[in-house]
Amino acid sequence: MHVTLDKIASVTSRVNLPQEVEITDLVRTERGAVVIVEALEEKSVYGELELLGGRLARIIKGDIIAGVLGERQALKGFVGFIPTRVASGDVLHILNMGGVIGQCSSANADFGQPLRVRVLGAALVDGEPANIAQQAIPWQDHLTQSAPLVLLSGTCMNSGKTTAACEIVRVLKGRGYRLAAAKLAGVATQRDLLNMQDHGAICALSFSDAGLPSTTHTDSCVVPAAKGILAALNEHSPDAIIVEFGDGIMGHYGVELLLQDAELMSHVKAHVLCANDLVAAWGGLHYLAQLGVQVDCVSGPATDNSAGVDYIQQRFGKCAANGRMDPVQLADLVEEKLFAPLPTSQPHWEVA
Repeated sequence: MHVTLDKIASVTSRVNLPQEVEITDLVRTERGAVVIVEALEEKSVYGELELLGGRLARIIKGDIIAGVLGERQALKGFVGFIPTRVASGDVLHILNMGGVIGQCSSANADFGQPLRVRVLGAALVDGEPANIAQQAIPWQDHLTQSAPLVLLSGTCMNSGKTTAACEIVRVLKGRGYRLAAAKLAGVATQRDLLNMQDHGAICALSFSDAGLPSTTHTDSCVVPAAKGILAALNEHSPDAIIVEFGDGIMGHYGVELLLQDAELMSHVKAHVLCANDLVAAWGGLHYLAQLGVQVDCVSGPATDNSAGVDYIQQRFGKCAANGRMDPVQLADLVEEKLFAPLPTSQPHWEVA
């Protein structure tokens, strides 16, 4: 059977689905499997879908949508899993705006319940069930060489990581550096990558490009997927790679595994911790110190004015700079960590 798609979710981008797609009743319940569903309702909260290209579109009741099976464990969002069996006619949920689909098991009271969809079948490409892993960037067990990494970690969701990353990219691009960008943990969307490219990143990739709709329950593969992404970005010969860890340093998305990988962390030359408040900053610094992870600067809402900046610098003994209020200072701190000091009379892009 063939169906015409009304909306194709951004998480399917590497599959290159046609607008009219062949489907089968046999749905493989595996991470990244492309499923075709029908929207059963409309919602004012979490009622939009990120399309190919990054545009957000309102989901209309009756829309035929292509998404992928995946999991989510978001503190400020939904918790969902891939059922052990999925058949045509089953009701599942859209777990995030990127088009990750699963069975919701818990919801945040601020957002209500996720949008319900009815499964029509699995997408076929060249007669085979489609999965985003089929066109994915290969994973790598080792990353022996890399451009220096600038790591943006956070105490939780919405802690200012992407804002800080974008401002670092913008300022350093203006100084002549070529910067790539990566998002190595979280749940799949394109908006953060597109935002970093809008600010000047020469290229950007995420874990979804390595075949993972999210990095929850991926203990065996989140690190090799990350190393594969970084290896692919290094092919563009960037001066540095801006790396964002989605979600928080504590949680279900494999961030702790990335932080504990000695080879990966050996390439990190600057680490910015984004925190929502002073307690989060204090806790994040102590937690990372227990893991043996150095933090060079604190940013995020905890640094929105001088009250937070002064407290962090005086009481915690850490540099603090806000990505929105003082992006130049933040970029200065990162540049100093990344690159050797240069003569003031000679622009760095002219140095041999």
